[in-house]
Amino acid sequence: MKYFRTGLLLAAAALVSACAQTGTTTRNAPFQEAGLPFAEASAPVGAYNTDVRVENITVRVPRTLRVSEGNGYLPSTDIVWRGDPMGDRHAQIGAIFYDAMNKGTEPLNGATPVFMDIEVTRFHALTERARYTTGGVHNINFILSLRHAKTGAPLGEPRRVRADIHAFGGRQALEAEARGETQKVRITNLLAEAIRQELTTPSGFQNPKLGLIQALNQL
Repeated sequence: MKYFRTGLLLAAAALVSACAQTGTTTRNAPFQEAGLPFAEASAPVGAYNTDVRVENITVRVPRTLRVSEGNGYLPSTDIVWRGDPMGDRHAQIGAIFYDAMNKGTEPLNGATPVFMDIEVTRFHALTERARYTTGGVHNINFILSLRHAKTGAPLGEPRRVRADIHAFGGRQALEAEARGETQKVRITNLLAEAIRQELTTPSGFQNPKLGLIQALNQL
């Protein structure tokens, strides 16, 4: 499987390269790291109520998620992040999620007060090599759980959300950086929109179809 995946990655990188050549006021509680309590939702109690206002946000990035600092095109691990200086990647990702969840839920002023729990399960941005050559896909997965803020009762089943976005590479990445459209900015905006859709539409966030690299991210 390892050699098969590597072959696919090399083929995909070559293909992308060839194409490129041609053409409240508890909501502000601090980020919660792994190891601290995380509310587990119980059995399903019906569909999410989309008429909500979020009063508290908890983000958990489990320390069991494996981090890669390797510079391959698509490391086989849980966390790949280069948009901050070298440091605690779990905490950095937790901060990104917390900012994004606040941004996406701030405008919501529904009738039902809720506590929102987020558990990150995957955060795959680009390595330096991929960002400055082929580009790829930012692939981010998380579990969303809602509880009634007054009763603590779970509101629906936990939802597994997958949010992907095209990741710039080469000259496109450099031009985006120059205008302030960093990886962190794009991913924060993606997650803010994903959570807004999850909480305001019955169908939730609809992840786009982004082709081969997106599929390889899940191997």
